[in-house]
Formats: sequence, C-alpha cells, structure tokens
Amino acid sequence: MPVANVTAPNEAASCKATPSEATKVRAIATLEVFLGGASYGFMATSYKLSYAAGFTSNQVVAGQGWFGLILFAIAFAVSMARGKRWQRVGARSALSLMGLGCITCCTSIFYCYAMSVLPVSVALTLLFQFTWIGTVLQIVLTRKPPVLSQVIAAAVVVAGTVLASGVYKTGIAGYDSLGLVCGFGAAISCACFVTFSGRVKAPCSNEQRGMIVCAGVVIASHMVCPDFIVSGALLDGFAPYAFVCGLFGMTLPVLLFGLGTPHLTPGMSTIMTSAELPAGLLLAMLVLGEPISAVEWLGVAIILAGVCIAQVRLGKRTETTPLPTD
Repeated sequence: MPVANVTAPNEAASCKATPSEATKVRAIATLEVFLGGASYGFMATSYKLSYAAGFTSNQVVAGQGWFGLILFAIAFAVSMARGKRWQRVGARSALSLMGLGCITCCTSIFYCYAMSVLPVSVALTLLFQFTWIGTVLQIVLTRKPPVLSQVIAAAVVVAGTVLASGVYKTGIAGYDSLGLVCGFGAAISCACFVTFSGRVKAPCSNEQRGMIVCAGVVIASHMVCPDFIVSGALLDGFAPYAFVCGLFGMTLPVLLFGLGTPHLTPGMSTIMTSAELPAGLLLAMLVLGEPISAVEWLGVAIILAGVCIAQVRLGKRTETTPLPTD
C-alpha cells in the first residue's frame, strides 16, 4: 500500500545533465520506483505467513507500524552520521504527516482483515482498485470533468479485476462479504492517502518524513491492538514477521520512491508502482502455493493496461493542473 509522496519531476537537475546522463538518471529512477512497487507485493505473502503462525490481523497492523518506525529511526540515525540534521517541520505539517499515517493505518486494518479471509488474488486486486478511485478523487478535487481515456481505463480495470480475482468462477457469493467490503475499503483509503500525500509538504528528509508518518501509524494502530506491546507477541515469535512487514510495507517503498519519483512524471511513477500486483501474485504462487490460472494472469495484464491508459493521460494533466498544497 503506497506510503510515499510522489513529487513532480526534477526539471532543474534534468536541465543541467547531458541527454545521456538524463536518460541514465531516468532509467535508474524507473528501476527504483519499480522495486518500490514490487516491495509492496511482499505484503500479501507476509500477512498470510503471519496468520498461519497464529497471529492476528490487528497484531500485524501494530507490528508493521512499530517496525516501520524503528527502521526509519535507524535510517535517520545513519543519515545524521553522514551530516544531516533534524529539520523543524512545524506543528501543522507534523500533524498533517501523522494524519497521513492514520490513513495508512486504516488501509492496513482493512487490507489485513481482507487478506485473513480472502485468497491473495482477490484481496490484492481489490486493493488495486485504488488506481481508478484515485482518478475519481482527483477529478472531484480539481473539479475537472473526466476525459474519455479515464472512463475507458476505469472500465478496463474493473473488467480485469473480474478475471484476476477469480470472481468469474465463483461469483461474489463465494467469498466472505465483510472481507470484500474491507478489501474495497482498503482501496478507498489507499487512494485517499496517495491523493492527499501529494498535498502535504514538509521541509525534511524522506527518513524524517517516514518517521513522522509511521508515528501516526503506531498511534492509530493501538486503537485496534492496544495491548500489542504487553501481549508478548514479539517474544512469541512475531518479531521476524513484523520486521518483514515494516521493511517491505513502510521503509523500502518510501525510501525508493523518495529517490526515484522526483525524476519521473506522476503518471510514469504510478505505472511503475503497479509492479505491486504481479509481484504479489507471483510471490503468493511461489511461496504459498496459491494457484494462479492463465485467465487470472490475463486479468492482471488487463488491469495494468488500464492503469497505463489512465495514468499516462492523467500524468500530463496533473502537471498542468496540480492539486493545492498545504
């Protein structure tokens, strides 16, 4: 689930670089954002393994937040050793960043529960609806009517979801109804985070920003798992699972997106982030042994095509009509 702040391309850097150097920088940035998206794919399998070990979805939410905070603190300590200093961001910006953490926590709560009662392919594809939901939110916030390509893209993503999730075989009645609602709720909260994250600006490093966001995650997570620290789950073997969830769900995506997205358009960043879906399904197939049919892979391809249709056009528009920032 995305927790990074996607920014506009770094035009000043591009102007100073030669064409070959600029191409190299964009290629590296593309790889960084792709790997950041793929790292999210580890979450589905990590959640399933945690549940199989006897831990609950609420414990996973709290553990992910805590270890994300700890890993960001370590990353920030390393950056301080290299000369960086803590930047004063102001109370308003700090509260806004912590609010983003609360939204991220809501995504984790919904997504973790959906993953506990639904197959990986269903929960993943439901979460991935944030792509077109985010487009709807941008249309509402910018008060711009949708263009034809956005409408077509939304229809393509929904059609691909029917195939990728396996709903075409069993119908909706074959799955846990609350799980389906939570999966879609995760997509809505994820889209809200991606949309509002771009509006929150703070004069600090990615490591410091991540710490503040994760602090919001930790605070919100204790609303659903207030006894996480004293429950003894960490001593009972949950620490390795929480570490993996914090690393791949919080730390790596923020750092990789922070490095790569300034050199890419918002549309290209979103396309590269789409690596989450195929990476998540492939890992679930290899590690968990979940069967993924050729039809479901076709659905994945259709969804990714829909993302490209929407975001390439949307990327051009968002550069000329940005959302207001705090």
